[in-house]
Amino acid sequence: MKIALVLSALILTPSSLATSEEVSMITLKGTLYGTLELPSGNGPFALILIHPGSGPTDRDGNSAMGLKNDSLKMLAQGLSKEGFASLRIDKRGIAASAKAMTREEDLRFETYINDVVAWSQKMSADKRFNRMVLLGHSEGALITLLAAQKVKPAAYISLAGPGQNAADVLLEQLKTNPANPPALLEESQKAIAELRAGRLVPKVSPVLMSLFRPSVQPYMSSWFQYTPTQEIAKLECAVLVLQGTTDLQVSVKDADLLYAALENNEKNPNKTILKLDGMNHILKLAPLERAANFATYNNPTLPLAPELLPKLSSWLKSVLK
Repeated sequence: MKIALVLSALILTPSSLATSEEVSMITLKGTLYGTLELPSGNGPFALILIHPGSGPTDRDGNSAMGLKNDSLKMLAQGLSKEGFASLRIDKRGIAASAKAMTREEDLRFETYINDVVAWSQKMSADKRFNRMVLLGHSEGALITLLAAQKVKPAAYISLAGPGQNAADVLLEQLKTNPANPPALLEESQKAIAELRAGRLVPKVSPVLMSLFRPSVQPYMSSWFQYTPTQEIAKLECAVLVLQGTTDLQVSVKDADLLYAALENNEKNPNKTILKLDGMNHILKLAPLERAANFATYNNPTLPLAPELLPKLSSWLKSVLK
């Protein structure tokens, strides 16, 4: 009898074990997919919705362009060990969600925002979760920021999120590239000005077609309508601006701009900025030297920057207590 009692005490019910499950959401234009990580225990849990960055980046932080680092997968699994559930999603048109977008010209920035809102509403109806946190990485930080204005989460996290308007960032990149001749730069500046004003550009030089092709212009124009510093100042939930110091794509300056915008918001007393020494854009330790930094983008064996999960978990526990 005593042995049986001991054995029964060691048996864990399925709901008490950490699990990972595939989830889907049917929309009018196709089905979207993601991965749900559930920590051990019986909940209910706080749920962190993780949105990936720009381009063909999938739910794990990997890219169809041949880059594999598993950064967002590691982040989600690490959060699970800290007691937080997470949902990381494939954007519409990417990876498992590829069939939910058939034409590039139909995509708008608001498409992704609306998808985050729909995911948030779906998961909020799940009784396993009692609070929602939106976390966006890189371009995904602006997408989740705008969704947060609609769904009113318990907290919002900008992870390596830009502080400047994408049009200004693109202009700066073009200006600082010595390979761009003056005539090409002038045409690019005019195109960006038109798109920012909400007007498409009917004629583009062949050399600029990859950047300003007609099918991508509607998305770019809709993206250029949002300035992160203006939008983050509207939030009233707890906000964390999290940035690595060796990020070559989004700088510490961006984080400072975001936090400065938050400081002017008296309706939001709970705001924090964290700068992690040595963390790059894909959340790994890396030097500032360009070649060595970008070499980490295709090395899934590298762990996350050691400070990331402890500091992120500590902040979450402080605002969700």
